[in-house]
Amino acid sequence: MLDGLEDAGVNTAYLNTVEAPSGVARITTGAGGENNIVVMPGANGDLTPKLLERRASVLKNAGFPLAQPEVPLETVEYLAAFADRHDIRLMLDPAPARKLSTDLLQRVTWITPNETEMQELLATQLENADQGSYTAADRLLARGVKNVVLKLGSRGCVIAERNLPKERVLAFSVNAVDTTAAGDAFNAGFAVGLMRGTTVKRSAVFASAVAAISVTRNGAQPSMPTSAEVKAFLRKRLGAEASLVAVETTN
Repeated sequence: MLDGLEDAGVNTAYLNTVEAPSGVARITTGAGGENNIVVMPGANGDLTPKLLERRASVLKNAGFPLAQPEVPLETVEYLAAFADRHDIRLMLDPAPARKLSTDLLQRVTWITPNETEMQELLATQLENADQGSYTAADRLLARGVKNVVLKLGSRGCVIAERNLPKERVLAFSVNAVDTTAAGDAFNAGFAVGLMRGTTVKRSAVFASAVAAISVTRNGAQPSMPTSAEVKAFLRKRLGAEASLVAVETTN
């Protein structure tokens, strides 16, 4: 696992190890590429707030931390409070689906649920497809969330920013073989776009391209595309408009 990260160019200098097995996800994939995942947290359960405290100097320089409650919820809450205190943008993917406190939601810059996770957050079923998505986003904003990207799978995503009109970004049409980690790919692409100063909508287009490529490949980490691959994909799909999306990309 460590070799895989290093081969991808990830800085692993601050990676911690503990006396526990690594987390494992058992994934089944349907004929249409949809997946069901059962997670055994393993070492993820040992990521405590104290470990984050030890890396405070690193976290203060973070460009855009991404978190999800596959680690202890108290650790996510600590990170959210830390990010809020130091004016650091934080993205939260509320997976696995569970109820989250209003205090946590108000400290997150962007929350990126899919439809199942949104239903759990709101304790209600989404009705009437797209219109229901807009209503759900409004309800989440009303709880104090700053910004929402509701991921709709093959139907794209809905962007909801407080006091701004909602925007819909369509997904790219591809032949999906495995949707595992598509949401993670989208989150990463969206954060990259925003960090590079691209508009929210163009960042979502870039993120959609990252996710689209990922679902054409099997697996999670092995399905993640490079920036060069995303750039080529956007050029093929958008032509001249590709230069407007996520500005320049680098490997």
